[in-house]
Amino acid sequence: MSYQTASGSEGKSLIRVRPRGFCAGVVRAVDIVELALQAYGPPVYVHHEIVHNRYVVDQLRQSGAIFVETVEEVPLGAVLVFSAHGVPPTTREEARLRELRVIDATCPLVTKVHLEALKFAREERTIVLIGHRDHQEIVGTSGEAPEQTVVVDSVEAVDALEVKDPQRLSFLTQTTLSLYDTQEIVARLRERFPTIAGPASDDICYATQNRQEAVEQLAREVDLILVVGSPNSSNSNRLVEVAKRSGVPAQLIDDAKDIDSKWLEGIRRVGLTAGASAPEILVEHVSEHLASLGFTNQRDLDLIREDVRFTLPPELTTIAPASK
Repeated sequence: MSYQTASGSEGKSLIRVRPRGFCAGVVRAVDIVELALQAYGPPVYVHHEIVHNRYVVDQLRQSGAIFVETVEEVPLGAVLVFSAHGVPPTTREEARLRELRVIDATCPLVTKVHLEALKFAREERTIVLIGHRDHQEIVGTSGEAPEQTVVVDSVEAVDALEVKDPQRLSFLTQTTLSLYDTQEIVARLRERFPTIAGPASDDICYATQNRQEAVEQLAREVDLILVVGSPNSSNSNRLVEVAKRSGVPAQLIDDAKDIDSKWLEGIRRVGLTAGASAPEILVEHVSEHLASLGFTNQRDLDLIREDVRFTLPPELTTIAPASK
């Protein structure tokens, strides 16, 4: 970074918490698009935003990626990448019928939830899917068994839930939810339906959990928390909620330009984190901007070590060394 850190300064301070930013699923998805562009040349089409971050999408668009919301927008026989959020089986079939060269960038942890949905569907269970109805991940997961899936997003929705057979019930969750809210919803489900079946392990992904726990600890040390992430990023919005629940004001920002100087009035200690789809360069830009505003005592708070890596699709592994 271009600024100097004033260690031991009596002035204003910035604490950047780790883990933050890109998770393994996002790294894999972005690498897939970049490697596909290298292997096949532009344009490479991407179904939905590859990850929910404006900066990342804009950078890939400049490199030759074209983002589409429907398979019909993709020319016959072209290269199509499925986003990290996953797609329903109907989208896969549409791609097959158009003879597209498909590369699947679905996060493996999202794929895990899809497989759980298929398992519960085979067991003829109704699936209560906890999440945000319009989020791309929920669209994809519910598409595995649409006739057997009902989406809920709150305790109140669980209270209003009516099911055909309470003895053949299961639940799954979106991977990017608030741990606190999800625990409340699952607790109410188990209270109303004691025999409900759940996944073998927690669906909320490791990165979502780690970043939320890190923000909870960060909140003990600062007066304001800034979360770098785009407005349509579920996990970034949840970080803002976690900070506020911990008693600290918090703001979601796409980049340094979004910072309102009024937020900083009377603030001595700012905390900084980034959602799982936000690149580190945006954290650097925010750090530099805050340094220019007097927050020159800057340090990192390392809390949880992450070493998760996901393998690339086989069609791209031969050129993987060229990835960033």
